[in-house]
Amino acid sequence: MEAEYDFSQGKQEAIESTSTGKTRITIRLDDEVLAWFRDQVHAAGGGNYQTLINDALREYIQQRREPLEDTLRRVLREELERIGK
Repeated sequence: MEAEYDFSQGKQEAIESTSTGKTRITIRLDDEVLAWFRDQVHAAGGGNYQTLINDALREYIQQRREPLEDTLRRVLREELERIGK
């Protein structure tokens, strides 16, 4: 270990930069909600619970914007593709 370190060329910024189109925030969630998302990631064998929360919020927004008829058509298409018809 050196007695003194030179940080004159160092940069002051976050260690992990955020992706373009994403904003770092602080949010308070119920313990049960956070535990559920973490359990889902664990059950899936890994991943990122924050991504899962983001996906759930995107799905909620889509459902709020999409008329019921369009939602039903989309779900039917997805299910038919899933079973290979």
